[in-house]
Amino acid sequence: MNLLHLRNGRLAAVVLVLGLVVVVLLNAFSPTRSAFSAVVTNSGNTAATAPYFTCTAAVGADTANALFAYRLTEASNASTATDWSGKGANGTYQGSMAATTPSPNACPRDAGSSYVLNGSTSFVSTPRSSANPTTFSEEVWFRTTVAGGMLIGFGSNQVQASGQHDRQVYINTGGQLVFGTYNGTTQVVTSPKAYTDGAWHHVVATMSAGTGMRLYADGVLVASNTAYTAPEPYTGYFRIGYDTVSGWPGQPSNFAFTGSMRYAAVYSTVLSATQVANHAAAGR
Repeated sequence: MNLLHLRNGRLAAVVLVLGLVVVVLLNAFSPTRSAFSAVVTNSGNTAATAPYFTCTAAVGADTANALFAYRLTEASNASTATDWSGKGANGTYQGSMAATTPSPNACPRDAGSSYVLNGSTSFVSTPRSSANPTTFSEEVWFRTTVAGGMLIGFGSNQVQASGQHDRQVYINTGGQLVFGTYNGTTQVVTSPKAYTDGAWHHVVATMSAGTGMRLYADGVLVASNTAYTAPEPYTGYFRIGYDTVSGWPGQPSNFAFTGSMRYAAVYSTVLSATQVANHAAAGR
């Protein structure tokens, strides 16, 4: 009986050893396994890592050349749009100032609300005048369903309708984006499509003697004019959300923007196509 137990024990040990060898061999020659799997789907069948995760980081990388940078994330009834570019150019919320946190929000990984403009009294004016900027970039995130209103531009008056006004990005009666300057005649570039679908969009307009006029929407160049004509020389203020666009192509009946905004900035340089694309990608 004891001999039988001994033989059975040896047999069990041999079976156990053979089993372990089989497991080792299977792991060695089987396909690699992982505890993590993912599916990436997009129209281009591509995947990449964005250089910036937030709008604060993307815009912040370029604020050395900013005249001002406003997050527009202050609470309702705020009077000051804080400039975080380091230039101390805090803006003033004019008229009614309301804030909300929509879902989705532009720059969703950045904390804070969005600025809601009522289409009549809501806009932001800058505290300091600028003398005839001829090289610049203007930027803002916006969403609206209303065809009309100025998004961002330059005018001779800080708060009233300006007598001289250009370097403006506005929405025309067809819902398209228009970027225009003036020097005796209007010079405009216009987006082929409308942007009044209620979704968030990112717009950048740039101008210089070397590059002419460029208009970007959602990180992509949508219109340009390389035949540079210097804008009208005057001293004025940058304004966000309202100024007159009287006399401009496709002018809307209402010059005040109706909708929401986030992250507005003006730079004293031309943002490159890569910088624009980085800013747009960070806010999606």
